Amino acid sequence: MIQKLDIKTHSRVELQEITGRVSEIIKASGIKNGVCHIFVPHTTAGIIINEHADPSVVEDISAQLEEIVPQKKSYRHMEGNSPAHIKASLTGDSRTLFIEGGKPVLGTWQGIFFCEFDGPRNRSVLVKLIADTV
Repeated sequence: MIQKLDIKTHSRVELQEITGRVSEIIKASGIKNGVCHIFVPHTTAGIIINEHADPSVVEDISAQLEEIVPQKKSYRHMEGNSPAHIKASLTGDSRTLFIEGGKPVLGTWQGIFFCEFDGPRNRSVLVKLIADTV
């Protein structure tokens, strides 16, 4: 079964940590070991795993993505959100995590971030859990 996380963003570009919410879905499922698939069904948003201990890391990521793909440039896409599409392509729309002991397997400093590139908007993140069969 697919679980849906509702995400409300407040800025054009925003990286919002969702580690706790994904962990809650895993815990509520009762699955002890398996796989967690996270998917963003939007063409102007993405998902990353990176450091969550120091908020300046995601600020730096956001700033560097703006350097690589600036908002102000002559793009062909008529809606004016080409930079958001490009940034979403760079970050990707999905991640897969292992589940061990009823928790997502993440490094000590890692967190899961929803990446908004065309906000503010109401968005969703889909989470599918698959239990080990052995």
